[in-house]
Amino acid sequence: MSPTGSQDAARAAAEELETRRRVREVTDALMARLPESDAVPTLDRVARAMELLGDPQRTYRVIHLTGTNGKTSTTRMVERILRETGLRTGRFTSPHLHSPLERITIDGEPISGEHFLAVWDDVAPFLAIVDAEAEAAGNPPLSYFECITVLGLAAFADAPVDVAVVEVGLGGRWDATNVADGDVAVLTPIGIDHERFLGSELTDIAAEKSGIIKPGARVVSAEQEEDVRAVIAEAAHAAGARVAIAGVDFGVDSHDVAVGGQLVGLRGLAGSYEDLLLPLHGRHQAENLALAVAAVESFLGDGGQALGPELLRDAVGDMSTPGRLEVVRRSPTVVVDSAHNPHGMLALARAMEESFTFARLIGLVAIFEDKDVEGLLSALGPAVDHLVVSRNTSPRSMEPEALGRVARELLGEDMVTVVPNLPDALDLAAELADEGGVSGGVLATGSITTAADVRTLLGMGDSTP
Repeated sequence: MSPTGSQDAARAAAEELETRRRVREVTDALMARLPESDAVPTLDRVARAMELLGDPQRTYRVIHLTGTNGKTSTTRMVERILRETGLRTGRFTSPHLHSPLERITIDGEPISGEHFLAVWDDVAPFLAIVDAEAEAAGNPPLSYFECITVLGLAAFADAPVDVAVVEVGLGGRWDATNVADGDVAVLTPIGIDHERFLGSELTDIAAEKSGIIKPGARVVSAEQEEDVRAVIAEAAHAAGARVAIAGVDFGVDSHDVAVGGQLVGLRGLAGSYEDLLLPLHGRHQAENLALAVAAVESFLGDGGQALGPELLRDAVGDMSTPGRLEVVRRSPTVVVDSAHNPHGMLALARAMEESFTFARLIGLVAIFEDKDVEGLLSALGPAVDHLVVSRNTSPRSMEPEALGRVARELLGEDMVTVVPNLPDALDLAAELADEGGVSGGVLATGSITTAADVRTLLGMGDSTP
């Protein structure tokens, strides 16, 4: 290499290090704010920030998604199909596995450090104004989630994108993302979660989530409990929005286990789609795909225009959902999943039974202490041969001994082993799985942090989700 080339390489390396340092500095400062788990029911602060920025969220079209389970997977599916049509896409999801930058993607790729910092430099002065105004009024400053939402919506305008596919963080009506008006509102299955913020009644939760339905929008919903459907229908009627429901207007016609995933047949709003090779496991992912297809049909052709079969096959063929029923190691097979409520855990247990033939399956769990621990363990217990209990890296993680006591009461003394340290717990789970021979497996689950930690332990922490 010439001296000039060496200097250029050294300069580029130094710039990359400085970019990483600044990204870490900014993301650390953001994460030191009020956490997304402590939501404040108001849109005032984030709406004010967007107003100061010129309302960038109004410069592109939006598909908005809420629900209890399947939001991130469905969001990724919608974005992937739209990208295949040639549209430039933005995608906003939460929470992240390894880096906050994963939450904001453009054309399917996480926002670069350089782009993130450029948007931050544009946005930061206006966030400071909103913080100061809030403080003067005796209110808390912008939260972490509000700030990252503003950054994401601004980044999409800066790119610019044609359409943003936006997943709510919590609920819907008061979620920071609700400053964006969705042309299509998508509701994945609604169940009990985040009771402290959303209530413990399904109808109350459905009402909060239906708050993303905007005047004149199209509404696309997964199959729901009858009383939940009634709440959605009422909200849609009030907004003059048309509703399509899975199982009535569209749905899964067939799904068969295939190597690396499943072969799916769908009935869309405007056409039928056969022989879609979906490289994801579980009927719930086929149902997520049906929901995503209906959402895209609603967006592109107002529900009256079918998607091209080859276009859809190409989009479906490389879909991925990191941290969701993801195989991260072989021999023994290790699967990670972010299930964190009983509804999601039941779907996971069914998918494991349907998609894998383990002679011995070892569960590895670490769960947040504010979750329905008994419900989670009761749903998982019948699917595993033994349960290893540990803790993840989140301060919200339940103490292993306390979690172990609950697990033993539900599943029996002989079914449960407590290992406080997650790396050691993973090693033990793998050893126990090996007792099943070459067909043993490990399922690590209980929260997205557990899935992320196991991915990191197995060398996947730097892989692009």
